[in-house]
Amino acid sequence: MSRRILLAAILVAFSVSAHAHDSKTKLEQANDYRHGLYGAIAWNFGPLNAMAQGKIPFDKAEASIRAARLAALTEMLTEAFPEGSAIHGKSEAKAAIWEHRAEFDAVLKKFITKSAALSEGAKTADLEKFKPLVSDTRAVCKECHDKYKED
Repeated sequence: MSRRILLAAILVAFSVSAHAHDSKTKLEQANDYRHGLYGAIAWNFGPLNAMAQGKIPFDKAEASIRAARLAALTEMLTEAFPEGSAIHGKSEAKAAIWEHRAEFDAVLKKFITKSAALSEGAKTADLEKFKPLVSDTRAVCKECHDKYKED
């Protein structure tokens, strides 16, 4: 992973934690951290999805950068779901995450794996190989949202 990508991921995490007020509990801070990560994930995955669907032109350089960020950010999710961090009115996380933790962790691991594969695939200039990688990543997003996110 390039230093620039790692630095960007660290800055996202730092900016989220820097905005947490001293009065917030660790669980509230974890909730804020999780929301920050998912915001950054959406920011980076959106254009990848649009490229795969032909809504915007495929740009290898842009896809590579965004997919590398996505891979780094998904790794950071492993610490974003401590027990009790689903704060009523501030979290879209379902209790099923903690009630079925092993299953949730398996889906999260799949998301990390698919994002890493997408990052590698985005380095090619082959749109036809890129499309299914985006589709696979999007499918894991949907699986997790269907099971573990409030609508």
